[in-house]
Amino acid sequence: MSLSVMMLKMAEGLGNTCAIFFLTLLFSLPLGLVVALLRMSKNKIVSGATRFVISVLRGTPLMLQLIAITYGPYYLFGFSVSQNKLIPVVVAFAINYAAYFAEIYRGGIEAMPKGQYEAAQVLGYTKTQTFFVIILPQVIKTIMPSMTNEVVTLVKDTSLAFTVSYQEMFTIGKQIANSQTSFMPFLVAGVFYYIFNAVVDWVMGLVEKKLDYYK
Repeated sequence: MSLSVMMLKMAEGLGNTCAIFFLTLLFSLPLGLVVALLRMSKNKIVSGATRFVISVLRGTPLMLQLIAITYGPYYLFGFSVSQNKLIPVVVAFAINYAAYFAEIYRGGIEAMPKGQYEAAQVLGYTKTQTFFVIILPQVIKTIMPSMTNEVVTLVKDTSLAFTVSYQEMFTIGKQIANSQTSFMPFLVAGVFYYIFNAVVDWVMGLVEKKLDYYK
C-alpha cells in the first residue's frame, strides 16, 4: 500500500476521531458545570453522592468505562446499544470528561473572591445573574490553561475507542499495520494526532487571548 493511499484511509478515520472529540466537548463542558454545582451543593447528600460519582469516574480507566457502556447493557439487560458505536463511545467520553471538567470548574468558582458576590448583590443582581454574568466569565478565564490541558488530552484519548472496535483513526492505522506488517501507519497516525493537537492548542490560545480583558 502506497503512503498516499494509507494517508487517505487514515484521513477517513480522522473524521470519526473528530466526531468523538467535538461531540464529547459539546456534552461534557455543560455537564461538567452542572456536576460542579451539584458537588458544591449545601445539601450534604447531593454533594456526597456527586463526590462519590466523580471519584469513581476519575478512579477507574476510561477504557473500562467504554467497555461497560458499550457492552454492559447487553449482558445486564439483554439489549444492545452497540449497533452505532459512536453513541456509547461519546456517552462514555462525555461522562468521564465531565467529571474532570467539574473539578476544574469547582476550583475556578471557589477561587473567586467573596467581594465579587457582595458587589453584585449591592448592584441588585440576582444569584443567577451574578453567577452567569459576573462569576462564570471570570472563572472561564481562570481555568483556561487547565481546560486546554484536558482538551489536548482528549485528542489523544480518542484512540481508546479502538477497544470497542470503533473505526476511528488509530483503529484504522492498527488494522493497516497488521495487514501490511509495517510500523508506518502508526507513524502516520502520530503525525495526524500531533497536527490535530497543534490546531487545538492554537485555537485555545486564541480563546485565552480573547478573554484577556477580564484581567
